[in-house]
Amino acid sequence: QVQLVESGGGLVQPGGSLRLSCAAPGSIRSINSMGWYRQAPGKQRELVATITSGGSINYGDSVKGRFTISRDNAKNTVYLQMNSLKPEDTAIYYCNTGVIRDYSGRYYSGNWGQGTQVTVSS
Repeated sequence: QVQLVESGGGLVQPGGSLRLSCAAPGSIRSINSMGWYRQAPGKQRELVATITSGGSINYGDSVKGRFTISRDNAKNTVYLQMNSLKPEDTAIYYCNTGVIRDYSGRYYSGNWGQGTQVTVSS
């Protein structure tokens, strides 16, 4: 399974913005879906957003209208633009993918990043 590499977390004031990035390392032929999940202390992990290779997007209700997910297939990277941030958005954000296919005929599933902390506070 592939360890995804995340970046972009940090501390931001309410109403501010952050942009998260997540890249799958190595030589990759395709990634069927990519997405973001988050988990706050004492709470279960929840869906933030997903995007398929065909461009189909799904957002969690709590972020709809404020967050935007996108992907750059040439860079094997998924982004999460977070606007109008609220204290309730404070969590560790985890990147996830569906099946990754390399050029040697191998497939990798259940791929996660290490998590990046997002803190929204004044």
